[in-house]
Amino acid sequence: MRIHNVPPLKPRRQELRSTLTPAEIRLWQALKHRQMDDLKFRRQHGIGPFIVDFYCPEVRLAIELDGSAHDTEAAQQQDAARTAYLMSLGLRVVRFENREVMENLEGVLSEIRRWAKSNHPGAARHPSLSKEGNGR
Repeated sequence: MRIHNVPPLKPRRQELRSTLTPAEIRLWQALKHRQMDDLKFRRQHGIGPFIVDFYCPEVRLAIELDGSAHDTEAAQQQDAARTAYLMSLGLRVVRFENREVMENLEGVLSEIRRWAKSNHPGAARHPSLSKEGNGR
């Protein structure tokens, strides 16, 4: 059963790629073209019924950027359901606030690098750096 980039989500993925937030643009500029440890990242990647902001298939890492729209209780419940679903597929999920990307890009990239290395097939397994599903 296909779960990556299912056809019904294609128009929404394309729309999201054409309307990236400033934080998504900034992070994408640092991740695209295998700039981080030669890892390939995809943006607005569909996994099952969800679209994640960034995904690295090699290390099974999903990255989500959260703006103020994620502050509501309903959004937090939806984020929790998305994280639980992705984790049920064996993926790691790390979340950053848009503000973190804009104010501390190097710190965000360092955290992503740590998560990627801990998930890399050739890397030694490390305990979670922080609460599961949350890079903060």
